[in-house]
Amino acid sequence: MSILELLHSHPPRYGPEWGSGGIFGLKYHRGFLYYTLAFEGEAHFVSKDGVRITYDFALVGPPPTSGGDTYNAVDAVDDTIFFGGWVHAPAVYKGEGRISFVNKYSHVHYFDTSDLKVRLLWREGLGHEELWAGEVTDLIYNPVRDELLAARGDGHDRLGVYSIDMKGRSSRISDRRSLKGAILADYACFDYMDPETLEVRGVHCYNLATLKGVEVDLESAPSVDGVGPASPVPGVVASSHGRLMVFVRGGVFVGDPLGSLDDPMKFVRLLDLGASGYGPFRTMAKSVGGGVLVAFNSYTHAVRRTYRGAERVPEKEALDAILAPTLLLYITPPTARIVGVLGARVTGLELVGDKILLATNTDANYMRLDATPIDTGHRGFIALPQETLQSTPPPARIHFRLPEGWGGTFGGIPLEGYKRPELKVEAGGDATLYVAEYDLAMPHPLSRVEKYQLARGWNVIDLSGFGNSIVSFRVEGGGLLRALVDLK
Repeated sequence: MSILELLHSHPPRYGPEWGSGGIFGLKYHRGFLYYTLAFEGEAHFVSKDGVRITYDFALVGPPPTSGGDTYNAVDAVDDTIFFGGWVHAPAVYKGEGRISFVNKYSHVHYFDTSDLKVRLLWREGLGHEELWAGEVTDLIYNPVRDELLAARGDGHDRLGVYSIDMKGRSSRISDRRSLKGAILADYACFDYMDPETLEVRGVHCYNLATLKGVEVDLESAPSVDGVGPASPVPGVVASSHGRLMVFVRGGVFVGDPLGSLDDPMKFVRLLDLGASGYGPFRTMAKSVGGGVLVAFNSYTHAVRRTYRGAERVPEKEALDAILAPTLLLYITPPTARIVGVLGARVTGLELVGDKILLATNTDANYMRLDATPIDTGHRGFIALPQETLQSTPPPARIHFRLPEGWGGTFGGIPLEGYKRPELKVEAGGDATLYVAEYDLAMPHPLSRVEKYQLARGWNVIDLSGFGNSIVSFRVEGGGLLRALVDLK
């Protein structure tokens, strides 16, 4: 029996937290597929031989548990699958959209594929009603020192990058708030965030042997289309072709932060839909076929209530807007190509045999005061053939919208494979449209700009002349009222 035949969907069930978590940590290793079901607080292990093991995080605390992981903190070596995250043990739902964080713990466990046992390696909590210790948002196994490097980017205290040895002893090697990381050459590289805005401000890398670090500021990184990101909220991190890829809202910073390839970090706009919640959030970037497969999600976070006073969320309208479907983007420099179109969000990616397994969810992770006693999403799996990555033409017609009245640079639309792409722009008066065309060549990407005159009202721009490049857009004068991109 195929391991994929043993998987099933997960409808809403008891799990006190903020809206919907998802299926996280997808990892196929030594014949076992691991994933954590959040917010139910269940770690699942399914083998190709039909073995099913479900772990409820009882080693952290008593039931009922909730949480588990919502950032894909997982790595594997030899017979061991390491998995981390956070968990309420026990979970306490206070009603009226509130939960208690007294029993919220950050954790690292491991599963031994030889004896089929789950063991707790490390846990830490604050015991506070409203604050929590930094969640484990990423795990990287360090093969030089036989230890784990844990990014801890979501929380109120004990944030940064930590080393955790095989006896569960932890030490902080950086207090830079970091969400995700990847190995590049003989370094482990992580993003780091501004402590106030939580936007990506740089990269810090640590030698795997000495743990000595180097740091690169990304605020001054040049942009391929001439305009930097408006709000680089952190997404996922990957490495490929000797470069680091730091995905954020609006695109990706790519280059060599170690300086050995004479290719400094630069910003490449990708699928930038302005002031919206669209982006590469709470998902994975996976090495497939020597390229990088990553999801840009359409509905990762949402606000169900409008808060009062200090708890008002000004991003509510942006977060709740649905402007485009979730897209799978396959990056094989110098090109980027859309290879999949899905619903609300993709939380996991993994290769299982000749299939690309996706974990999906229909609902968002809600914001503060939006706690529910159940996980509100329908979570499930979809398996795509690996030939999807070579498909021509790409998925059927795709429609993108921009928030009305958005006045900044937008786009970063990969055109490869589409025959009749169009931009439709409604201008408030005479205006000038700048279309930047570029690619992902390394170290010197192609970049040129074409200029168009817009009249008041709707204007249709044929983009087929830009071939298989990536294009972004900027409007000056006249006021941009609405913009639509059709790929067909």
